[in-house]
Amino acid sequence: MTIQEDIEHLNRHDSFNRFIDLIKQMREECIAEMHEVSTDKLQQLSGRILSYDQIMTIASWSETSSPE
Repeated sequence: MTIQEDIEHLNRHDSFNRFIDLIKQMREECIAEMHEVSTDKLQQLSGRILSYDQIMTIASWSETSSPE
């Protein structure tokens, strides 16, 4: 089984979709926190946002990728 097949399988489960929705919500919370924070905190938030983006990209990989 490939990672793409694994993700396609996971996408069929409501619990996985709820998990991805939570990741999206956490990403949005980080973005909201970016206002009026120190440079150090801004870098930490940026790193977290990038991590959340990567998870969301991988989770929707099966929707955006096409077989060759």
